[in-house]
Amino acid sequence: MAIPKAELHIHIEGTLEPELAFHLADRNNLTLPFTDVDHLRAAYDFTDLPSFLDLYYRLMDVLRTEADFHDLAHAYLTRAAAQGVRHAEIFFDPQAHTNRGIPLHVVINGLTSALHTARTDHDLTTELILCFLRDRPVAEAMDTLDAARPHLHHITGVGLDSAEIGHPPADFTDVFTAAARLGLHRVAHAGEEGPADYIWQALNHLGVERIDHGIRCLDDPTLLT
Repeated sequence: MAIPKAELHIHIEGTLEPELAFHLADRNNLTLPFTDVDHLRAAYDFTDLPSFLDLYYRLMDVLRTEADFHDLAHAYLTRAAAQGVRHAEIFFDPQAHTNRGIPLHVVINGLTSALHTARTDHDLTTELILCFLRDRPVAEAMDTLDAARPHLHHITGVGLDSAEIGHPPADFTDVFTAAARLGLHRVAHAGEEGPADYIWQALNHLGVERIDHGIRCLDDPTLLT
């Protein structure tokens, strides 16, 4: 049996496998900009964060219905359980869907139905973390938090992700303060491709409890002490 483990950093939209992407595209009468599964799989050879994000957002277009989001999460959770994962803390990017016209409740209902199934079928516990897209307006992030209020019983925390350079954490101070008042945990991507100062901002301005990535901490010895 696989060693029991916890997955503390997983972007659910990023788990979309080529086979499922084509299946969902067919179900929704969409055409992917790839000739076949092998062509799409070859595109997963990323060179940097922007090249990953380009494919990440392009493939999201196949996610349209509650069933699509359920199938996405169910596929990941089934694979994770087989690899010994017993707890997963799952990021999702609501703005990437609501900006395409997909209602927030469609996203959350689809994901949470799969999370409940995983607990029953695999004894796998989960937490759902709503991430704000840092390269979108701060006001939009606050609107997203407000829209999520009816669904907070499904959401454990908030995060900050997407393209980092030029989008410092401190910009989102008011949003994270509002999330804290709602009793939500706070995490943030910082120091992934941005400077070590972004890590300090996430800690001091956003009050995060966990830094995601944080590899640029090596540039500031104080962060390592």
